[in-house]
Amino acid sequence: MAEYELIKGRPADLSGRLEKEIRCYDFLDRLGMEYWHVDHPDAEAYTMEACEKIDAILDAQIVKNLFLTNRQHTDYYLLMMPGEKKFKTKELPPQIGCARLSFGSPEEMEQFIDCAPGSASVLGLMNDPENRVRLLVDKNLLSGEFIGAHPCINTSSLKLRTSEVFGAYLEAVHHEMTVVTLKGE
Repeated sequence: MAEYELIKGRPADLSGRLEKEIRCYDFLDRLGMEYWHVDHPDAEAYTMEACEKIDAILDAQIVKNLFLTNRQHTDYYLLMMPGEKKFKTKELPPQIGCARLSFGSPEEMEQFIDCAPGSASVLGLMNDPENRVRLLVDKNLLSGEFIGAHPCINTSSLKLRTSEVFGAYLEAVHHEMTVVTLKGE
Protein backbone atom coordinates (compact mmCIF):
# COMPACT_ATOMS: atom_id res chain seq x y z
CA MET A 1 0.00 0.00 0.00
CA ALA A 2 1.28 3.42 -0.89
CA GLU A 3 1.98 6.08 1.72
CA TYR A 4 -1.05 8.22 2.31
CA GLU A 5 -1.16 11.70 3.77
CA LEU A 6 -3.92 13.20 5.87
CA ILE A 7 -4.44 16.81 4.77
CA LYS A 8 -6.67 19.40 6.38
CA GLY A 9 -9.43 20.66 4.09
CA ARG A 10 -10.02 20.08 0.42
CA PRO A 11 -7.37 18.83 -2.02
CA ALA A 12 -5.25 21.63 -3.45
CA ASP A 13 -5.56 20.23 -6.98
CA LEU A 14 -9.09 19.33 -8.06
CA SER A 15 -8.19 18.38 -11.63
CA GLY A 16 -9.32 14.90 -12.60
CA ARG A 17 -11.77 14.65 -9.70
CA LEU A 18 -15.42 13.86 -10.23
CA GLU A 19 -17.92 16.69 -9.94
CA LYS A 20 -19.78 14.89 -7.15
CA GLU A 21 -16.60 14.80 -5.05
CA ILE A 22 -15.95 18.51 -5.59
CA ARG A 23 -19.59 19.24 -4.64
CA CYS A 24 -18.94 17.55 -1.28
CA TYR A 25 -15.92 19.78 -0.57
CA ASP A 26 -17.86 22.87 -1.66
CA PHE A 27 -20.79 21.95 0.58
CA LEU A 28 -18.62 21.28 3.65
CA ASP A 29 -16.72 24.53 3.07
CA ARG A 30 -19.98 26.52 2.80
CA LEU A 31 -21.03 25.07 6.15
CA GLY A 32 -17.69 26.00 7.69
CA MET A 33 -17.08 22.41 8.76
CA GLU A 34 -13.59 21.30 9.68
CA TYR A 35 -12.45 18.18 7.83
CA TRP A 36 -9.38 16.34 6.62
CA HIS A 37 -8.96 14.22 3.50
CA VAL A 38 -6.76 11.38 2.38
CA ASP A 39 -6.56 10.19 -1.21
CA HIS A 40 -6.15 6.47 -1.89
CA PRO A 41 -6.76 6.00 -5.63
CA ASP A 42 -4.81 2.72 -5.72
CA ALA A 43 -6.85 1.25 -2.86
CA GLU A 44 -10.49 1.90 -3.54
CA ALA A 45 -12.36 1.28 -0.33
CA TYR A 46 -14.62 -1.54 -1.51
CA THR A 47 -13.89 -3.75 1.48
CA MET A 48 -13.87 -3.17 5.21
CA GLU A 49 -10.25 -4.41 5.24
CA ALA A 50 -9.19 -1.61 2.88
CA CYS A 51 -11.21 0.83 4.97
CA GLU A 52 -9.43 -0.27 8.14
CA LYS A 53 -6.04 0.70 6.67
CA ILE A 54 -7.37 4.02 5.48
CA ASP A 55 -9.21 4.73 8.72
CA ALA A 56 -5.99 4.08 10.69
CA ILE A 57 -4.59 7.11 8.84
CA LEU A 58 -7.79 9.07 9.42
CA ASP A 59 -7.83 8.13 13.12
CA ALA A 60 -11.62 8.09 12.94
CA GLN A 61 -14.32 5.54 13.65
CA ILE A 62 -14.83 3.09 10.82
CA VAL A 63 -18.34 3.42 9.42
CA LYS A 64 -20.13 0.76 7.42
CA ASN A 65 -22.78 2.35 5.17
CA LEU A 66 -25.53 0.16 3.78
CA PHE A 67 -28.12 1.31 1.25
CA LEU A 68 -31.33 -0.58 1.98
CA THR A 69 -34.89 -0.72 0.69
CA ASN A 70 -38.21 -2.30 1.59
CA ARG A 71 -39.63 -5.18 -0.45
CA GLN A 72 -41.69 -2.83 -2.66
CA HIS A 73 -38.73 -0.53 -3.37
CA THR A 74 -40.74 2.47 -2.20
CA ASP A 75 -38.80 3.30 0.98
CA TYR A 76 -35.02 3.71 1.09
CA TYR A 77 -32.60 3.80 3.98
CA LEU A 78 -28.96 4.63 4.55
CA LEU A 79 -27.74 2.68 7.56
CA MET A 80 -24.58 3.90 9.28
CA MET A 81 -23.07 1.41 11.70
CA PRO A 82 -19.66 0.64 13.22
CA GLY A 83 -17.48 -1.19 10.72
CA GLU A 84 -16.74 -4.05 13.09
CA LYS A 85 -20.40 -4.96 13.59
CA LYS A 86 -22.04 -7.62 11.48
CA PHE A 87 -25.31 -6.59 9.88
CA LYS A 88 -28.21 -8.83 10.86
CA THR A 89 -31.19 -7.91 8.70
CA LYS A 90 -33.73 -9.16 11.24
CA GLU A 91 -32.59 -6.64 13.91
CA LEU A 92 -33.59 -3.53 12.00
CA PRO A 93 -37.20 -3.84 10.69
CA PRO A 94 -38.91 -3.86 14.12
CA GLN A 95 -37.06 -0.66 15.06
CA ILE A 96 -38.12 1.28 11.97
CA GLY A 97 -41.60 -0.09 11.30
CA CYS A 98 -40.75 -2.03 8.17
CA ALA A 99 -41.62 -5.66 7.48
CA ARG A 100 -38.55 -6.67 5.47
CA LEU A 101 -35.38 -5.06 4.12
CA SER A 102 -32.96 -5.87 1.36
CA PHE A 103 -30.11 -4.05 -0.32
CA GLY A 104 -31.05 -1.32 -2.76
CA SER A 105 -29.78 -1.68 -6.30
CA PRO A 106 -26.72 0.18 -7.58
CA GLU A 107 -29.05 2.15 -9.86
CA GLU A 108 -31.25 3.22 -6.93
CA MET A 109 -28.19 4.24 -4.93
CA GLU A 110 -26.94 6.39 -7.82
CA GLN A 111 -30.40 7.86 -8.36
CA PHE A 112 -31.05 8.88 -4.76
CA ILE A 113 -27.64 9.67 -3.23
CA ASP A 114 -25.32 9.87 -6.28
CA CYS A 115 -23.00 7.18 -4.91
CA ALA A 116 -21.85 3.93 -6.49
CA PRO A 117 -21.53 0.71 -4.46
CA GLY A 118 -18.56 1.00 -2.13
CA SER A 119 -18.81 4.78 -1.89
CA ALA A 120 -22.07 5.33 -0.01
CA SER A 121 -21.82 7.71 2.92
CA VAL A 122 -23.81 10.27 4.84
CA LEU A 123 -22.42 12.89 2.44
CA GLY A 124 -24.63 11.41 -0.28
CA LEU A 125 -27.66 12.83 1.52
CA MET A 126 -26.77 16.25 0.10
CA ASN A 127 -27.92 14.74 -3.23
CA ASP A 128 -31.35 13.78 -1.84
CA PRO A 129 -33.30 17.06 -1.71
CA GLU A 130 -36.64 15.21 -1.74
CA ASN A 131 -35.72 13.22 1.38
CA ARG A 132 -36.38 9.87 -0.26
CA VAL A 133 -33.67 8.26 1.89
CA ARG A 134 -34.13 7.87 5.63
CA LEU A 135 -30.93 7.97 7.69
CA LEU A 136 -30.52 5.21 10.28
CA VAL A 137 -27.61 5.53 12.70
CA ASP A 138 -26.44 2.87 15.11
CA LYS A 139 -26.21 4.51 18.54
CA ASN A 140 -22.58 3.38 18.95
CA LEU A 141 -21.48 5.80 16.21
CA LEU A 142 -22.62 8.82 18.18
CA SER A 143 -20.02 8.50 20.95
CA GLY A 144 -16.80 8.96 18.97
CA GLU A 145 -15.23 12.35 18.23
CA PHE A 146 -14.59 11.63 14.53
CA ILE A 147 -16.07 9.45 11.82
CA GLY A 148 -14.80 8.57 8.37
CA ALA A 149 -16.86 9.19 5.24
CA HIS A 150 -16.39 9.07 1.50
CA PRO A 151 -17.03 12.22 -0.56
CA CYS A 152 -19.43 10.19 -2.79
CA ILE A 153 -16.48 8.30 -4.30
CA ASN A 154 -14.29 5.62 -2.75
CA THR A 155 -10.86 6.81 -3.84
CA SER A 156 -10.80 9.48 -1.12
CA SER A 157 -11.89 9.50 2.51
CA LEU A 158 -12.70 12.30 4.91
CA LYS A 159 -12.31 12.70 8.65
CA LEU A 160 -15.30 14.60 10.01
CA ARG A 161 -16.36 15.68 13.49
CA THR A 162 -19.22 13.44 14.60
CA SER A 163 -21.02 16.36 16.26
CA GLU A 164 -20.91 18.42 13.05
CA VAL A 165 -22.11 15.57 10.83
CA PHE A 166 -25.08 14.79 13.05
CA GLY A 167 -25.68 18.48 13.75
CA ALA A 168 -24.99 21.21 11.21
CA TYR A 169 -24.60 18.88 8.23
CA LEU A 170 -27.88 16.99 8.71
CA GLU A 171 -29.67 20.27 9.35
CA ALA A 172 -28.27 21.72 6.13
CA VAL A 173 -29.36 18.70 4.05
CA HIS A 174 -32.78 18.65 5.75
CA HIS A 175 -32.48 15.08 6.98
CA GLU A 176 -33.13 13.71 10.42
CA MET A 177 -31.59 10.58 11.80
CA THR A 178 -33.28 7.64 13.42
CA VAL A 179 -31.06 6.13 16.08
CA VAL A 180 -31.14 2.32 16.11
CA THR A 181 -29.51 -0.31 18.28
CA LEU A 182 -27.77 -3.15 16.48
CA LYS A 183 -26.16 -5.99 18.40
CA GLY A 184 -24.43 -7.39 15.32
CA GLU A 185 -23.77 -10.74 16.97
